[in-house]
This record gives sequence, structure tokens and C-alpha cells, in this order.
Amino acid sequence: MMKYEQLKLSNQICFPVYAASRLIIREYQPYLDKLGITYPQYLVLMTLWEQDGLTVNEIGSKLILKTNTLTPLLKRMEVMGLLTRQKAIQDERKVIVKLTSKGKFMMEEAAEIPEKLVADTDISLINIEELIDLKNKLYQVIEVLSKKQTLHANN
Repeated sequence: MMKYEQLKLSNQICFPVYAASRLIIREYQPYLDKLGITYPQYLVLMTLWEQDGLTVNEIGSKLILKTNTLTPLLKRMEVMGLLTRQKAIQDERKVIVKLTSKGKFMMEEAAEIPEKLVADTDISLINIEELIDLKNKLYQVIEVLSKKQTLHANN
């Protein structure tokens, strides 16, 4: 019998979220390998496909990534020819990130990934409404935890 029930892996919310995240990313990997990108690079591209010309800080905010994690990622993507980084004319401290034509074209290839993922998964085992509900609940958790992080960062 375990003395601290709160330390049982089965009592944690963090573990199933972590495990599900790793397994979902693993499902994406064959499709991303065909595009020659990693999952974090895919997230950056999706952010820029939605709204091109964001600052590094805006991308970091949307992806909940710190600049010191994001900058090397963006540098690699620039070398790959997927995006450009330029200092903002109005404020040289800000770096604007824009897709290249190669980065924009990759959206066409990536557009089929979600559909292929669903086709390759035995979706009959998963209730779509429950999955959407889970996604919405996870966004609520992200919002609460992000606010907490912001409060700690400002103190």
C-alpha cells in the first residue's frame, strides 16, 4: 500500500495528458517526415498559415514557447527556406516572421494530414463529440495555467 496516494501515477492528470500528447505527435510523425519538418516546426507553420507576419513574441505567445526555445527553431526554418525573419522597421527590437513561397506552398501538402490521421485511426473507438469536448476542456486548463504563469512572471 502506497503511503502517498497523491503520488500514484494513476491519480495524476499530467501523465495521461503527457502520454496522449506524445502518442498523438508520434501519429503525426510519418506525415511530417514526408514534409521534412518536426512537430514544433509544424506548429509554427500552422500559426503563420493562420496569420502571416507575426512577431517572434506573438508566435511564442500562441504556442506557449519562450523566445530562447523559439528562436533556434525559427532560425532552422529560415535555413530550410520556409520563412524569413526581419527586424520591424518601427521597432528594431521586434522580429517579424513571414512565410516564404515554399512555406506557403507547404500548406497545400499539409492540408491533408488531419484527414489522413483520422482515416488511419480506428475512429469508431473514439466518440468525436467527446474528443471535441476534451479539446475544449484542455483549452480551459491551458487558459487557467497560462494566467497563473503570467502572474508569476510579473511578480
